[in-house]
Amino acid sequence: MKLVFDIPSDFDAGRDVQRRVVEQVVLHKFEADSVFAIRLALEEALVNAIKHGNRADPTKKVHIEALITSQRAEILIEDEGPGFNRARIPDPTTHPNLNRPSGRGILLIEAYMTTAKWERGGRRLRMVRDNTPLELPQTKSGTG
Repeated sequence: MKLVFDIPSDFDAGRDVQRRVVEQVVLHKFEADSVFAIRLALEEALVNAIKHGNRADPTKKVHIEALITSQRAEILIEDEGPGFNRARIPDPTTHPNLNRPSGRGILLIEAYMTTAKWERGGRRLRMVRDNTPLELPQTKSGTG
């Protein structure tokens, strides 16, 4: 099923989009881990588009397309802002950035989605989540 939205730079409108997309994900019988991942990544992407992309300008819109099948969810989010260079976004896991109140949204999107790609100078995000259980990175044990 394909969903298309053009919303104002408004967080309530973003939450409505999130609710409707997640409803479709659940109806297409996604694994619980995938539902969680999509909900989280979509919320972060919408907040970024509204807050950072459009700078909460009520005259600017956010365009969202979501194609949901039983195998995958592909979501496109595009704002009307100036864009950004992904390579210039500081890593929130490094020491100087650990206490910053923002900067983790992109990291979460990239961690929880199967793929995340910024296009059109950073104004558009194309993210995909396959309907598979969440695989967390393995950590090395310090026992020995």
